[in-house]
Order: sequence, then structure tokens, then C-alpha cells
Amino acid sequence: MTSPHRVVVLAPDRVYPFELGMPSRIFGATDGLYEVLTCTADGRPVRTATDFTIAVEHGPEVLETADTVIIASFGPFPAALGLLSSELPDPLAAALGRIRPGTRLVSICTGAFVLAAAGLLDGRPATTHWSLADTFREHFPKVRLDPDVLFVDDGDILTSAGAASGIDICLHLVRKDHGSEVANRVARRCVVPPWREGGQAQYIEQPVPQDPANGTAATRAWALERLDSPLTLTDLAQHARMSLRTFARRFNDEVGMSPGRWLVQQRITRARHLLESTDLPVDEIAGHVGFATGTSLRQHLHAAIGVSPLAYRRTFRTGV
Repeated sequence: MTSPHRVVVLAPDRVYPFELGMPSRIFGATDGLYEVLTCTADGRPVRTATDFTIAVEHGPEVLETADTVIIASFGPFPAALGLLSSELPDPLAAALGRIRPGTRLVSICTGAFVLAAAGLLDGRPATTHWSLADTFREHFPKVRLDPDVLFVDDGDILTSAGAASGIDICLHLVRKDHGSEVANRVARRCVVPPWREGGQAQYIEQPVPQDPANGTAATRAWALERLDSPLTLTDLAQHARMSLRTFARRFNDEVGMSPGRWLVQQRITRARHLLESTDLPVDEIAGHVGFATGTSLRQHLHAAIGVSPLAYRRTFRTGV
């Protein structure tokens, strides 16, 4: 019997309890596919960002056994000022030094500062909480920071944005490892959305519309029911009863991306589900999700996740 994938969550000083508990909650709902352990850099209890301290069962030695290491977020941000250089605190540096080469690394929110201070993000794409983007860029200019997304998957290193994006990235890992069916089942058990649209832009402080009815949510729901149709920006704007310019601006404000990019993302998501759950030919799936040809689906899927439809199906389709 295959051993479960071991996830070790490292709790830095001033850890946020909410984010610290996310991996155990999400991976723990997979019926034994993962084992989650929590540790601190020195094995001692760790202060939280609130008014209590957490005692954990493990010290840094368990990092040597991890398949995936998750750096939980911490704050308030002044407590992270010691990480605004290439010098990590000695216990934290020693703990990271125990991680085996090839181990998958993940950060939640400010956890990206730990990876950056260790030099692990140099030259790589990453994200963190949007409000810390300027500070992050100032101190870690070698990192290709994208503050507009909920998470960045760069293969063996993944970074996520603030707070609840920790849920997003944990579900993404389940989906990446075991497919959408398992991830969706976990999401239902935890009563969270299996996939959130858009990026951080939709959460940045901005004036609230006077009339929520003037938003684009109804049009997005309408479009999701018609992904097999060749929807255009004009079609979407007409449904929303807005000018093209107003609709595009409002859509980007609410979702964090353009309508065209959002449509492609939704079509890819629907195609992945059909590849996993049906035996439909690729060309037929392309028609179901609104891509003109199977070639178009292949190009978009490869651009999004780096594999062909058939390779994706072989990986995630049960019994194939």
C-alpha cells in the first residue's frame, strides 16, 4: 500500500492560527491521501499573531521527511521586518536547511517572505498579499512578483496571497495531485468553493458600487451556462446592458482579469472536468466548452498547464 503524501507545515513566530490550520483541514478531508504534521523551527511552542501560544508535536527534524513543506503566514507585518534581507533568523535558516532537495515548497501569504529571504524565489514568479507588494519588491527585486493573482504554481515552489488563498492553494494541490473529482469532494466537505474566480484585484480596497445590480455577476453566471457558444465581449456587454468600455472596466474591477481571459479560464476548467469524468473525444469536448477546434483546446490547455488533453486524461481519468 502506498504511503500517504507527507505535508509538513512550518509555523513561524507570530503565526496566524487561521492559516496554520488550513492544510490540516483541507488535506485531512482526502480520506488518507495525505498525512499532515506541524512543526516549529526549534520544536518549542510558537507565539501566534493573537493572544495565545501554540504548542506543536514536532520539531524541525520532521522537515527531513516531508514531501511538501508549507510555510504558514505570520504577522502583523512589523514582526516580519527581520526577514527583509537575505539573512534569515538562525533557527529558521537551520530548519529550512533540513528540507530535502526536490521537496515541494509552498507559502501562504507572508510565508513568501521566508522563501524570498532564503533566496529560493530569485528569478521565479511568486505572489504574496497585495498590500505588501511594494515592500516585497523593494527588498526582493530578483523575484518576479505578481500581486494580482490568488496563487502562483511554479512547479516545485508555489506561493499564495492573503488569508483564504491558503485554502485555494491547498485545493489546487489536491487537484494537481489527484484531479478535480477529489478536489471538488474535499471542497464540498469543507463547505468552500472548489475554485475561486479572478485574482487579488477584486479584494483591493475600492469604492463599492452604489447599485450591486449594476455588477457583472449575473452576466458571468449567464455565460457559464453558454460556454459552448462563441461568446464575444459584445455579447457579454449587451447582456449586462452596458457599453463595451464600461463592462470591460467593471468586469476587471470585480474579477481581476479581462472578460476574454476569464472565458478562456472557464472553458479550460470545464474541459479538464470532461477529460477527467468522460470518455468524450477531444474534438467533441472542444465543442462542448466553446473552443472552435480540438487544436484550439490543445493549445489553450498546454498554455495553461503544460500538457496535452490526452496526457492530462491519462493522469487523472480513473481507469485510463
